[in-house]
Amino acid sequence: MSTYFLTGADLTTDRLVLRPWPADDLTAVLDGSRSAGWADDFPAEGDRVIAGVIDGQPDLLGAYGHRQIVERESGLVVGSIGLFWPPSDGVVELGYGVVPSRRGLGYAPEATRALVEFALTAPEVSVVRATVEPANPASVRVLEKAGLRRTGGDAATAEYRSVR
Repeated sequence: MSTYFLTGADLTTDRLVLRPWPADDLTAVLDGSRSAGWADDFPAEGDRVIAGVIDGQPDLLGAYGHRQIVERESGLVVGSIGLFWPPSDGVVELGYGVVPSRRGLGYAPEATRALVEFALTAPEVSVVRATVEPANPASVRVLEKAGLRRTGGDAATAEYRSVR
């Protein structure tokens, strides 16, 4: 059973909408300005980094690309999540972040489950991978709750994968 439904370019879950980054929001993040549609603590540092990456590689905004995480109840942007496209040998990398004010609510695993499930509908994707620091137990829990399994790593990094 699907954990999301697709409406146009948006992925919608019970509590979230994962939508492609609007150009105005990318510009605002890069310029350091604010939007009324953002949580007070958005963008976080990771969101600024991703906005810069997208600015240099706009194809990262394709159907399977980077998205904002929008809280359905408030309509506010509370984080970002994305796939580093295109896949390499069937493997695509996942990255995500939720602002501090919305952590601990289960948004990151909910968004991750939906995006992983969606990514695996692409014929060229057989594996979604994420790398985390084992010293970051919250991020480890996100991946485990989203159904990814640890497949390798070392003391500094752990690799998690979801396979079709």
